[in-house]
Amino acid sequence: MKCSTKTTVLALFIICINSSHVFAQPSRFSYNTFENKGDTLRYRQLYPDADPLRKYPLVIFLHGSGERGNDNDAQLKWGVSNFATDENMKLHPALVIAPQCPANMNWSNFSNTKNTTALQLMPAPGKPMELLIALIKQLTKTLPVDTNRIYITGLSMGGFGTYDAIARYPNLFAAAVPVCGGGDTSKASSIAKIPMWIFHGAEDAAVSPLYSLEMLDALTKAGAHPGFTQYPEVGHFSWLAAYSDTMMLEWLFRQHK
Repeated sequence: MKCSTKTTVLALFIICINSSHVFAQPSRFSYNTFENKGDTLRYRQLYPDADPLRKYPLVIFLHGSGERGNDNDAQLKWGVSNFATDENMKLHPALVIAPQCPANMNWSNFSNTKNTTALQLMPAPGKPMELLIALIKQLTKTLPVDTNRIYITGLSMGGFGTYDAIARYPNLFAAAVPVCGGGDTSKASSIAKIPMWIFHGAEDAAVSPLYSLEMLDALTKAGAHPGFTQYPEVGHFSWLAAYSDTMMLEWLFRQHK
C-alpha cells in the first residue's frame, strides 16, 4: 500500500507532537547535591504536596550498575518513577531520594569467594553508602521526615546496596525491598525484625536467584517472615514487575518501626 506525501508528512507531524509532549513533561524530581567532608553525592528528590503540619515517609531508591555516573539523571531510568505517578502521590505521598553512585564505585561493600554466592559484609561501608547515610541523617533534620517510616529499596547493584544498608544500620529502616540483589546471610538474625519483601527473576543470568533464595532461607531460620516473589520465565529485569506491583507499594507504606 502506498502513502501519499501529504499523509506521510501528517503522520510524522503527529508522531513528533506526541513525542514532544511525552519528553517535555517536567520531572517531578528536583536536582540536588550533598557534600560531606569534601565528597559529593548527587541525588534527585521527589517532594510531596506537603502539609506543613504533617511528616512524610522517606523512600531511598538505589539504582543498578548501569546508571552510575555524574549526570544526576540516569538513576531515574528504572523503577523510581513508579513512586511519582499521580495515583501513587495521591495514595502514598512521600519524600523519595534517588542518589547516583559515582562511576566505578558500588553501593555495597562485600567480599565473596569466587564461584559461590557467599558474601561477607566488610567492616566499613563504601564511600557512596557512607555519603548516603550522612544525607539521610541530614534530611531527617531539615525535611518533614517521619523517622518511623524510612524505607529502602534497590535493584541489582542497588539490591545488594539495600542489604548492605540494613545490615549496617538495622535501626534506621522501617522496611526494605531488595530486587535481584544479594547480601550476607550471616547477618540474617540482625535484620530479621525489618519487614522485607524480596523480588527476583527465576531466569536471572546476571544475578543468580540463589542470592535471594539463600537470604530467604536464612531470614526464615532467624524467625523473620519476609515476602518473596520469584517471577517465572523472567531474567534480570524483574524490577519492571516489582515496582509496578501495587500490592507491594501498599504493603511498603503500611510499615512502621
